[in-house]
Amino acid sequence: MSAPLRAVAAPLGPLGSGAWLVGGGLRDALLARPVTDVDVAVEGDGRAAARALAAAHGAARFRLSRGFGSWRVHGGGLPYTVDITPLQGPDLAEDLGRRDFTVNALAMPVTGRDQDIVDLHDGLSDLAARRLRLVRPTAFAADPVRLLRAGRLATQLGFTIDPAAAAQGRAAAGRLWDVPGERIAEELRRTLRLGDASDALLLGDELGVLGALVPELEESRGLEQSPFHHHDVLGHTMEVVAGVASIARDPEPIFRGDARPVANRLSEPLADELTRSQALLLVALRHDMAKPATHAVQPGGRVTFMGHDRLGAEMADRLLVRLRASSRLREFVVHSVRHHLPLGFMVHRQPLSLRQIDRYLRLTAPTEIELIVLSVADRLATRGPRTRDSAIQRHLDLARQVLRTHLEIQAREPIRPPIGGDVLARELDRQPGPWLGDLLEALREEQLVGRVHTEDDARRFAHAWEASAER
Repeated sequence: MSAPLRAVAAPLGPLGSGAWLVGGGLRDALLARPVTDVDVAVEGDGRAAARALAAAHGAARFRLSRGFGSWRVHGGGLPYTVDITPLQGPDLAEDLGRRDFTVNALAMPVTGRDQDIVDLHDGLSDLAARRLRLVRPTAFAADPVRLLRAGRLATQLGFTIDPAAAAQGRAAAGRLWDVPGERIAEELRRTLRLGDASDALLLGDELGVLGALVPELEESRGLEQSPFHHHDVLGHTMEVVAGVASIARDPEPIFRGDARPVANRLSEPLADELTRSQALLLVALRHDMAKPATHAVQPGGRVTFMGHDRLGAEMADRLLVRLRASSRLREFVVHSVRHHLPLGFMVHRQPLSLRQIDRYLRLTAPTEIELIVLSVADRLATRGPRTRDSAIQRHLDLARQVLRTHLEIQAREPIRPPIGGDVLARELDRQPGPWLGDLLEALREEQLVGRVHTEDDARRFAHAWEASAER
């Protein structure tokens, strides 16, 4: 037995006969790839097998699925997580025949040797050819989530997708939403966690799955934009996704000396097992999803998409609800789609004051850095025949300036009013209300730019602010 296989199989010895190493763990061991989780198919009771394995390694166990009888064992002396499932069907042959790709339909007795590998669908040949081929032609139709998995696995493993499988995928893509949103979301999250997620999404587009997942993306195919763009809306969207992924991998070429805080921010966990950079890929994928619905041609021939940011945020929210995303992830995506345009508009207003930059940062909080990154990727993906390199450079310069200002503000002591809101309300002889929040925001801005320092300064500003509001 090869060393990688021996390392994977040895801890499973307590399961004895009637247990087979199957699925991705076996595939990865055969490829000499790192193995972090394995699947085991067992004859009989999965619970009893899980109990035996957990006892042997001092590990924990819990039920994964009542419907499939699956159990998970992890921790203790186990070097990986083990998912144990009873055979699906009357025997091992039926179980393997229900799987997705031939390279995942291999099996090896946990007490066996290399030559004991069960290969009923020529998976070893496909493994050697680095090819994803379906176990049966109906595999995608039986479970359309496998379409997302195909793009992820092909990218992750460096495999090609068999042409017949690709054709069968495109035929089945329209059935994607026949499965629960939670399952789609889980596979999408796995894709977003890849180092080359943008490549996997492009493969998914070739299989028709992106258009099925987000119909507005399919409507974007062939939808032309202004001469400032070199792609249709879909091509532009996919280039923005790739751009966000590239910046997240290495922010230094764009943000230079401020690259480290950008990298640190993007690597933070956000929600739904995604980091901020991974969630930002989701934003990039959806940021222009409302362009088909807002497309218009003005009398002079100018193409416009007025309000696509606002409508796109509403569409993104509905999609994430359908995917059962957490409130935190929904808020992040919706807010970011809604505010992906303002930085680009500010390019034409330079030079900008500290007050103007601060207002932009408050508008985009708490995703200031993420939206700066998205705006840069969006601009770099806009290189039509009427685009000048100088215009792109001005946008990059502004992005760096706004980022630097944000970091400087964050490094300061928190700005606190020199006088309380209740005191200001009495000073103006008014009952507290929403107006007071507006006043305190305006007061904070005056403090930031250095025009208010003391209580007397704050009182004078409050009276001036009220007089201005009355006019």
